Amino acid sequence: MQNLVDFLRSGGPVMVPIGLSALVGLAWALQRGFALRRGNVSPKGFAVEVLELLKQDRFADAVTLCKKADCAAGVVVEAAVAHRGRSRALIKERVEEIGRQQAASLEGGADVVGTVATVAPLLGLLGTVWGMILTFEVIQEQGMGVMGSLAGGISQALITTMAGLTVGIPAVIAHRAILAAVDRRVLELEDLALQVLDLVAAPEAAHEPQA
Repeated sequence: MQNLVDFLRSGGPVMVPIGLSALVGLAWALQRGFALRRGNVSPKGFAVEVLELLKQDRFADAVTLCKKADCAAGVVVEAAVAHRGRSRALIKERVEEIGRQQAASLEGGADVVGTVATVAPLLGLLGTVWGMILTFEVIQEQGMGVMGSLAGGISQALITTMAGLTVGIPAVIAHRAILAAVDRRVLELEDLALQVLDLVAAPEAAHEPQA
C-alpha cells in the first residue's frame, strides 16, 4: 500500500485534481446507476396495474397508485389522467412536456461523468508537460550526463499520463452506459404514455363524408 502511495506521489501535484476527478466521477456514476434502475423509474408491475385500473375507469385509484409509486412513470401517468376526457392532441402535448422534464431529470448528472471523462486525460497531459519541463530544466542545469536526475521528471510525466487515462477511459464507458440507460427508460415511459393516452383521451369524432 505504501508503495502505491509513493508511486502516486511521484506523479506530482497534478495527481491531486486527477484523484479528485476520479472520486467525483465514481460517485456520480454510482448515483446515476442506482437512479436509473428500472424499479426507480417504473416499479415492477406498475404499468400492468395502472393500465388495468384505467381500463376499469378507476381513475382515482390510478392516481393514488401513481402517488404511491413515486416514480417517473407515475408522474407521466398522473399528468395524463389529470386531463382525461380531453382531446388526444391536448393530452399528448401535456404528457410530452412532463416527459421531457422527467427525461432531463433522469439524465441529470450524466454531464458530470462526461466532464470527468474529458478533463482527466487533459490533466494527465498537463502533468506530462509539467514533468517534461522539469526534465529540461535538469538538462539545462546539469547536462545530459546525469540520467538519475532526469528520471524524476520523465517518471512524473509518464505517471500523470497513465493516471489521467486510467480515470478517463472508465469515465467514458460509464458516461455512454448512463446515456444508453436513459434512452431505454425514456422509451419505456413513451410506450406506457401511449397506452395510457388511448385509455384517457376523448374518442375522436367520426367525420362522415358529405353527400
